[in-house]
Amino acid sequence: MNFLLLLGGPDHHDRWDALSKDERDQAHADFIAFEKALVERGTRLAGDAVGRPETARTIHTDGTVTEGPFAESVEQLGGFILIDVPTIDDATELADLLPKRFATEIRPCLEVKLS
Repeated sequence: MNFLLLLGGPDHHDRWDALSKDERDQAHADFIAFEKALVERGTRLAGDAVGRPETARTIHTDGTVTEGPFAESVEQLGGFILIDVPTIDDATELADLLPKRFATEIRPCLEVKLS
């Protein structure tokens, strides 16, 4: 089953920018540990860091396009990882290996067929 791990939290990008080199090195080490564990237990389908909120565009329900995120919020999405593991417990165990400086939200994908 596919699960989307959403990495972020309040002021995610500013908090990342404020990290020292040692703290960033530790975060990278945590990501490497996550990847190794994932190879043993499942599959990484996709993932990447995402840009700051001010680089976003939103298409509203009326079709208008605006710069920036849909809602004013201190919560920010910093990245995502799409994984394929058997259960949400497996996804939770793996996500626990990610850097603890940022929150990780785990959502099951519904696998909606469009055709």
